[in-house]
Amino acid sequence: MAEMPPPDAEDLAGLYARPFRLTMPRAQILPFVFASPHSGRHYPAQWVGASRLDSLMLRRSEDAFVEELFAGVVELGAPLLTAEFPRVFLDVNRGAGEIDAAMFSGPLQVAMDPPSARVAAGLGVIPRIVRDGAEIYRGKLKMEEAGTRLEKLYRPYHQKLAALVHETCVRFGVAVVVDCHSMPSALRAPDIVLGDRYGASAAPALSRVAEQAFAREGFSVARNAPYAGGHTTILYGRPARGCHALQIEVNRGLYLDEDKIVRKQSFERIKLRLTAALTRLVRIAPSELLPASDLPAAAE
Repeated sequence: MAEMPPPDAEDLAGLYARPFRLTMPRAQILPFVFASPHSGRHYPAQWVGASRLDSLMLRRSEDAFVEELFAGVVELGAPLLTAEFPRVFLDVNRGAGEIDAAMFSGPLQVAMDPPSARVAAGLGVIPRIVRDGAEIYRGKLKMEEAGTRLEKLYRPYHQKLAALVHETCVRFGVAVVVDCHSMPSALRAPDIVLGDRYGASAAPALSRVAEQAFAREGFSVARNAPYAGGHTTILYGRPARGCHALQIEVNRGLYLDEDKIVRKQSFERIKLRLTAALTRLVRIAPSELLPASDLPAAAE
């Protein structure tokens, strides 16, 4: 199998220099941090040209325009972190060690997790396939690619997210990471799926308030099926320490032409409804988010 040429250095320079976009409110008045890890749409031209797929096929794995759908949270008083790189190039909602060594031309100089079904399926931190199951690459990647993408994209994104979470927790005593995603409508899923790792990554009150908020805006809502939360919710969801992580999946059929990857006419209306639901969510009482050990003892 021929080795795939690396992405053009000049084409990647801008992406490596600015791997994420952080939009801050005038003042952070909420213990919430919003993140959109899969809406990046800076596709290096030579990399696309060397792929087996065209740009439209590659974009079908993208959570297109999700950062725009959730942009209203900044006016509410919460930061919004957005990855600029596409998830098919590098997926920050995976562990850094979820790597398929068979994709590379030689031994890797990065730490790797034990083999898993997800990596074997082609959905590791450097994906081998797109959403539809089509192979991305014509041949093997140079072994240096794994380390470069992790160092230039993965680590800066998570370092910034971790810093935001730490600063929020210091300021408010608690922190909530909301991981923002979209899901294909072909799954016949409801309008909104909330993922809290079956209660492991967020306080029950947070998930309950979220479900009620979206339902009040007329959305159909499910919890943990078919998505219970990915690496981000596992990494940052520590309810016992006052840090919560909730994944929100929005059905693409509501706002997106999934074949052309363009906004539907309904886009602004859906955005307004989402913002209204999120306005109710972020009003949750901070006492609902405190670890049980920090709550005042009931009078005997």
